[in-house]
Amino acid sequence: MVASRTEDDDDDAPGGDSQRLDKWLWFVRAIKSRTQATGLVSDGKVRVNAQRVTKPSHALKPGDVVTVNVRGHIRVLKMLAPGVRRGPPAEAQTLYEEVSHLPPAGSVISPETPAAHTQSTKSPAIRDPGQGRPTKRDRRQLDRLRDPEP
Repeated sequence: MVASRTEDDDDDAPGGDSQRLDKWLWFVRAIKSRTQATGLVSDGKVRVNAQRVTKPSHALKPGDVVTVNVRGHIRVLKMLAPGVRRGPPAEAQTLYEEVSHLPPAGSVISPETPAAHTQSTKSPAIRDPGQGRPTKRDRRQLDRLRDPEP
């Protein structure tokens, strides 16, 4: 005897309030492909309501807060609605609310030293076109300029 599925069993039903985690991450364009979304969840890089989730089939409901670590950047998204298709970015942005932008994983920024963070992310010194690569002497002078230690 074949068991038939009902609408209550399907967590991907368009009329339902829940959706698979990997599908939702793909619909909101947090990750490029559904296979990558499945791998991200399986690797334990996704949390739902502060609980680590390792099953891509985890059911998300509106109001759930999803924390995802994609390529070193942490995004905190609040699910507003389940997706029906992977549409354009404007449509994807209606499915979630960005709770916060966090710095890349592994970086520590203390509130006392915001200047230290901005100094480390500065672009390198700009050289005039045609001057080529800096010599060893030029590099030492640039290092002294950036970090004037006695």
